[in-house]
Amino acid sequence: MVEAWYMDESQEDQRAPHRQRPNRALDADNYETDPCLKEIRRAENYSWMDIVTIHKDKLPNYEEKIKTFYEEHLHLDDEIRYILEGSGYFDVRDKDDKWIRISMEKGDMITLPAGIYHRFTLDENNYVKAMRLFVGEPVWTAYNRPADEFPARQQYMKFLAEEAH
Repeated sequence: MVEAWYMDESQEDQRAPHRQRPNRALDADNYETDPCLKEIRRAENYSWMDIVTIHKDKLPNYEEKIKTFYEEHLHLDDEIRYILEGSGYFDVRDKDDKWIRISMEKGDMITLPAGIYHRFTLDENNYVKAMRLFVGEPVWTAYNRPADEFPARQQYMKFLAEEAH
């Protein structure tokens, strides 16, 4: 699990954990009022958000949606998710086109850059509740692979090439 906490104000070694005493972890239960999440949204200009619950009793067309989420695709904008309850997996491609699985659970946040091929699936618990964040108006369009002609994909590939050098 990814762990996050509010930092202390110490100017000591930046490599130290800098936990407040007592430690103040981010709280996915209080996402509506959490000041750290509010600051992330302000700093990154995430002006729109909603909550999605993926469970057979909560999501219309559940079976169809699960299959759609697991189809390899990309978006033209970053995809930002904050897990409020439950768990699941984001799969992304590495530079050699191999899958990397990222386990996500309550309190975890991920940003998938525009142009990265990815997919999502629930884990064996079959439940996740996540906050979706966007810059500006939400864009839900997924482009299934192959979608290499989009500028977002080309910019992402250029970024990978530059990081390799």
